[in-house]
Amino acid sequence: MDNEKPDTMEKTQAGTIYDAVYRTLTVSCSRLLLPVLNEVFGESYTGEEFVDFSLNEHFMNRQDGKQDKRVTDTSFTVYGSEKKKYLFECQSRPDSSILIRFFEYSTQIALDDGKVVGDVLEVEIPHCAILYLRSWKSTPDRLQIRMNTPGGSVAFEVHALKLQEYTIEEIFEKKLFMLVPFYIFTYEKHFGEYNTDEEKLNKLQAEYAGIVTCLDRLVEQRQLSSYEKSMIIDLSKKVLEGIAARYEKVRKGVREVFGGKIIETDTLRIYRAGETDTKRRTSFKLYDLGMKEADIARVLEVSVSKVEEWLSAATVTA
Repeated sequence: MDNEKPDTMEKTQAGTIYDAVYRTLTVSCSRLLLPVLNEVFGESYTGEEFVDFSLNEHFMNRQDGKQDKRVTDTSFTVYGSEKKKYLFECQSRPDSSILIRFFEYSTQIALDDGKVVGDVLEVEIPHCAILYLRSWKSTPDRLQIRMNTPGGSVAFEVHALKLQEYTIEEIFEKKLFMLVPFYIFTYEKHFGEYNTDEEKLNKLQAEYAGIVTCLDRLVEQRQLSSYEKSMIIDLSKKVLEGIAARYEKVRKGVREVFGGKIIETDTLRIYRAGETDTKRRTSFKLYDLGMKEADIARVLEVSVSKVEEWLSAATVTA
């Protein structure tokens, strides 16, 4: 996601958090990807389609015979009325190297699934998009990769989804629930004010209280599952810890809205048992996609030993 030289704690530590949050949310709540694809590509997915994720590690051959490992954020196939492949990356801010990485990723993905028919190698470039967590007026809506070949020029586009162009009302209206954990980026430039002005901080808390209320209502209306809501809130906290690392009052104020006193009931205990099983199954998916045990543990809020226990048991069973 980020290949920039770190000069702050946010860049060195939170970049990894944003990567993990994005990958975890897309893999564990893959249904939430579909409205985003509708928004970016003009698709008409209903939410009933099947999303199949590919391995996120690819090896690029170099001229000296060695291989370089490249890790993509999210590469997947949607099976609906037709089969479509996608490469959807997440970037905290625009940088000039993104097109090079998209070219590397997309061509390698195409080659992985390529097939030789007679004397012809057929490859399919995935539909490409990028989620910009930060953007500016100069950030383009679409980027382009053009290949000049002896047989002519071929080009394909990388669509850009710019988080900061969406209000929270638009996010809920368009069912772009996958963007909610990153919505705190829209307030980033005001963190200094919130950290010193209690009245402004209270307004931020009120906004997030409204977000939590909306999520609760969506669960009641069965537009979101309890698990999806729980993941959105938990991962929102992860993003908050990264982006507001230097603003203690902001972190504490927003976390208070997400938290609150929880009454232990039989229903909640049953739900938590199910949630643990879902986390266990999610850990398998994240591990298969190349995430390390420590990163899985941090995102799912369990111990590293618990993740190792789950993975070990799965290996023995297999």
